[in-house]
Amino acid sequence: MIVGKVLGNVVSTRKSEKLIGNKFMIIEPVESMKSGTGQIVAIDNIGAGVGEYVLVALGSAARIGTENETSPVDAAIVGILDEGEPERNNGFR
Repeated sequence: MIVGKVLGNVVSTRKSEKLIGNKFMIIEPVESMKSGTGQIVAIDNIGAGVGEYVLVALGSAARIGTENETSPVDAAIVGILDEGEPERNNGFR
């Protein structure tokens, strides 16, 4: 699981039937959690907004988080941070 900031959304009118009705958000992982990964697209079933910091599950945990283990999902927003604002270089305060 990583923490990232929601930068925006993407729209896909043609997609797998298992993804119909879902919202897709662009996430920028916080610096301390990037580990070679740039921006990612995550499915959002909880209603995160642009500018919010979120918890993102990756891999099989993301599919479980969407309650559909057979969907083609590799990243899912599973929480919105209320506290723990990320610092620029050192993770969280």
